[in-house]
Amino acid sequence: MTSDVSYLACARRLFSDPQAFYPAFATHNAHTLAAVAEIAISSGGSDEWEYQRLHGMGEELYDQIVGAKKWNRPCRVYAPVGSHEDLLAYLVRRLLENGANSSFVNRIADAELPIDALIADPVERLAALAVKRQPRIPLPRELFGAERANSEGPDMNDKAALQDLHQAIQQSRNVNYLAAPLIGGKQGSGASSRPVCSPANQREVVGQVIEASVADVSTAMAVAQAAFPAWESTPAATRAAALDAAADLMQERLPELVALIVREGGRIQVDAVSEVREAIDFCRYYAAQAKEKFAAPIELPGPTGERNSLSLHGRGVFVCISPWNFPLAIFIGQVAAALMAGNTVIAKPAEQTSLIAHYAAALLHKAGVPKGALCFLPASGEVTGQYLVADPRIAGVAFTGSTEVAQIINRSLAARDGAIVPLIAETGGQNAMIADSTALPEQIVDDVITSAFRSAGQRCSALRVLFVQDGIADKVIEMLAGACKELSLGDPLDLATDIGPVIDKAALEMLDVHATRMAGVGKKVAAVTLPAHAPKGYFFAPCAFEIPDMSSLKREVFGPVLHIIRFKGEDIESVIQQINASGYGLTFGVHTRIDYTMEVLCRRVRAGNCYVNRSMIGAVVGVQPFGGQGISGTGPKAGGPHYLPRFATERTITINTTASGGNTTLVSLSEE
Repeated sequence: MTSDVSYLACARRLFSDPQAFYPAFATHNAHTLAAVAEIAISSGGSDEWEYQRLHGMGEELYDQIVGAKKWNRPCRVYAPVGSHEDLLAYLVRRLLENGANSSFVNRIADAELPIDALIADPVERLAALAVKRQPRIPLPRELFGAERANSEGPDMNDKAALQDLHQAIQQSRNVNYLAAPLIGGKQGSGASSRPVCSPANQREVVGQVIEASVADVSTAMAVAQAAFPAWESTPAATRAAALDAAADLMQERLPELVALIVREGGRIQVDAVSEVREAIDFCRYYAAQAKEKFAAPIELPGPTGERNSLSLHGRGVFVCISPWNFPLAIFIGQVAAALMAGNTVIAKPAEQTSLIAHYAAALLHKAGVPKGALCFLPASGEVTGQYLVADPRIAGVAFTGSTEVAQIINRSLAARDGAIVPLIAETGGQNAMIADSTALPEQIVDDVITSAFRSAGQRCSALRVLFVQDGIADKVIEMLAGACKELSLGDPLDLATDIGPVIDKAALEMLDVHATRMAGVGKKVAAVTLPAHAPKGYFFAPCAFEIPDMSSLKREVFGPVLHIIRFKGEDIESVIQQINASGYGLTFGVHTRIDYTMEVLCRRVRAGNCYVNRSMIGAVVGVQPFGGQGISGTGPKAGGPHYLPRFATERTITINTTASGGNTTLVSLSEE
């Protein structure tokens, strides 16, 4: 009903501007057909418009319309043309649409349906409803019910919203952002300072970073350790309130946060908006989880005469080391989880993106997180490894980054004396997708482009290896090559840009070396055009190489390089073995229209996140908990129900109630 009303509203809009539109109305609904004719007459506009119908459908209806002695309206008849593979999905959609209970085509076949019901005006029916919105379909903000509010983002197709973002970016250019050590609310002494330039344009200085000194590390550790008892004893509801307040602050300041992510991190604006929303969702999700799991002890069953309970508590000082590819979302996600579990935190951001992390830390303080409970240390990798991770006072480490660095941290923690502490690591992946011959090539290519090249391939979840069955391989590769030619590589400040820069010079050089090596191993089959007059930034043209197998891929290459491998249907077992043999296990994609194939592949391939007939990126907090296995991470999954307890320690209390009179509830039991 509401879709019929929307259709008529669009028809009225088309007739209102005959100079701009030649309207064509495809419908098999008699009421819609008549309503369009009435709108055309009442508009007094051009007579240049037509009806359309699908071949084989609506013939009896249009027999009453087409012809000089009837309505004298033209009707274009169209028919889908193509092979079985091309048309199957289209025909299924038509069957679903026309078979729906509300479909005019379905209802007209019901001889018992009153004619008045069939031709009822949808506008009148909608106006008569006491509640216009379907109550069983939640609004976007209410998607997660009473647990938490969903984050909000601007409509990136709305001119006013885009203007707000543009204005925020321009205002951001007038701010000289600073990232410096924050220790107990005071700025640390610092070891050295350096400018931060945009990866899209090295001539644009975004701000300055003062890196922490060894003395700052020692001071921060002492401050965080001293703040732990008070923060750990703070009620879970109070800790959660601070996180909810931080989420609200980020929602209010979304345009400025987007501007800073774009300028410092090189992300295009759509991706930056998604990242701010993810950070907001992390805060609200972990706040809700803390209120559920940390507010009160869990009463455990046991024999009469004693009472048993289990409770979760903070461990101590947690070191959170975040990456540059999600400088806000992962920074906030790690810190929020550690704080909600009752720990104090020393947050060490990536060297490339310290400005946005400093801004986020200041927001957390403003929201109510005690300044001693969260210390912020922008520092070099050397300082982090030698002094921060090695300090015997830390109670755990949360790390997101490369597998190699995670192993270094793991060895450093193992070499310490004292308590064995948790390492919560989310690392890289040699992420693969398998597309069999039943999948739609158009959908494969669309999802491959998104998965492999979005954010310049700088996501740990990004697609690295596409296995495509030989029956459709040529078509998929041809379409991929054509799609790459349509992508725009350039300045992320430009809304027309599809792909921005890689993060720095080292990343660019690594990708150039890898692309040269792959040209010798295989064949380049697709590439995005590198603009002749690109800004003075770190731009790498995304590309795809067809290679014989995975043996030449020894480690993850973090960037927009796709590797394509053909396979025969009977060799699917070999494909599974190649993927599992890599040792990585982060994300995995499947494109197939056979349920059995999907079930087998998702069961056999050892990956933390499996995506079927969709892209492999963009995990949503609380909906698609994210994390890998093998050398892709230790677990548990970020944004999932088992994440917070990993930051906590468990305690049980057993009380002998007989010492104070026994179980008094037994006395009140009746004999019957």
